[in-house]
Amino acid sequence: MSTDLFSIGRSGAATARAALDLTAQNIANAGTAGYVRRGAVIEEVAGQRPLDSRATLSGARVSGTARFADPFRQAELRRTAGDQARADAELAGLRDAESALEQSGLHPALVDVRAAFERLAADPTDPALRSVALTAVGTAADSFGIASRNLDAANAGLAEGAVADAGEVNTLAQDLARVNLELVRSGGGDKSALLDRRDALLEGLSRSVDISTTFAPDGSVTARIGGAGGPALVALGTAQPLSLASAADGTLSFAVGGTAVNPARGTLAGSAQALARLATTRGELDANAAGFIATLNAAQGSGVARDGSPGAPLLSGTGAGDIALALTSPDQLATAPAGAPAGSRDGGNLAALLGALGSADPAGKVDALLLDLSSAIAGRAITRDALTSIATSAREAFAEQSGVDLDQEAINLVRFQQAFQASGKVLQTAANLFDTLLAIR
Repeated sequence: MSTDLFSIGRSGAATARAALDLTAQNIANAGTAGYVRRGAVIEEVAGQRPLDSRATLSGARVSGTARFADPFRQAELRRTAGDQARADAELAGLRDAESALEQSGLHPALVDVRAAFERLAADPTDPALRSVALTAVGTAADSFGIASRNLDAANAGLAEGAVADAGEVNTLAQDLARVNLELVRSGGGDKSALLDRRDALLEGLSRSVDISTTFAPDGSVTARIGGAGGPALVALGTAQPLSLASAADGTLSFAVGGTAVNPARGTLAGSAQALARLATTRGELDANAAGFIATLNAAQGSGVARDGSPGAPLLSGTGAGDIALALTSPDQLATAPAGAPAGSRDGGNLAALLGALGSADPAGKVDALLLDLSSAIAGRAITRDALTSIATSAREAFAEQSGVDLDQEAINLVRFQQAFQASGKVLQTAANLFDTLLAIR
């Protein structure tokens, strides 16, 4: 009887001490990022006596360490974080495009061109009015160039960020491959720290790119991009590189180990979507600039300058990037119709130019482009806010289940301390019984 008490008390004390160690570990790591709360898995130790059927009671033992990490909540955390990161990146890119156009002052500059020519129509020979009109055209050409360079800068910033994100993905993938190998080699030992590291790497990957995961019994993971049928970014100890390529229009394409992929979540997906929108915006801006050039040059070619010579091209270039003022003097503005004498006050050609500007409406097209961007930004902002709320809820749900609650750990400290003290009392009682038995004669 006393020998059973000794073994039970000893096992109880050892079990309580192990539980206290894990409780202390939880408390020490309450603020550690990526740490998942742990607990001792305690089970009864019981067997049979070799010569009869009565049970042998041998106490308890710690059979392992439990990590309080729900795989479903972890998957939701990664998915919602990827959606939020994509929305943030796309929204930032669209706002850069909007700022590129607004800060160029292009719309008011184009409005000023029409207003300057309308004022000139009152007196086509007035040197001051002609100078103002020519300056307004030059300012509009400069604004097109500024808008183009601003879009280029926004494009370069997004592309640079995408390159950095792709590099981060490759670094995390290599780390995950190494963790996989360590999990395989660790056998049946405690893998809690390695599993924490694995989950932190998966969460980091999900912020840049969408990943589909398959877990092996030993804890190692296969991570794929583009769904369950996509190429493996990480498989056991092998990590395939994620590469990106930029097209002439600035749009991005991705590949894993040479296999094309199309990320649906993460910052890379958001940057790719924003760059595609920037390419569309840039195309519309160039088309508007080309139309502006063609409209003014056609009108110039239909009239004569102040000295009676044929009108020369007012603008040079083919788009927003190379548009420039071609005339050097206000007198070169062809306000009079073809065949008019030098110094003519006939503003017939100027009237035709105003009509052509009204039909082409470059200011209206820029305004529509800005309105389209603003509407897209407003819609994306609503979507981003909703995704942020969902991601926050997922993060809170996971933290509630896996995070360290100091109040609960304090309770556990008292509970396991009392269990340790009680097991010590069992040992003391067994010792007293053994001494009593020895004293019997």
